[in-house]
Amino acid sequence: MAKLQRRLAEFAAARNWQPYHTPKNLAAALSVEASELVEIFQWLTPEESARVMTDPDTAHRVTDEVADVLAYLLQLCEVLGIDPLAALDAKIDRNERRFPI
Repeated sequence: MAKLQRRLAEFAAARNWQPYHTPKNLAAALSVEASELVEIFQWLTPEESARVMTDPDTAHRVTDEVADVLAYLLQLCEVLGIDPLAALDAKIDRNERRFPI
């Protein structure tokens, strides 16, 4: 995870994009990319959505959008100083307490 965050930071730095990578802008970009992922599934039935990866063109689009969502989320975590794996682990702990079996 840290290696990917470094690669993303180096990519942005090489293009002088850091001034644009504010928490607000990254959160907005994350939302846009998540919406693009949702758009792929928008009019599919539940059964069609379960088979989305069987079509190579659609699978490629889904994979790209997942990568975009993850990239912006990792960049947002980097800018805010959040360890995404620790944050997820803590959230699962809270959910286990909140929603017992």
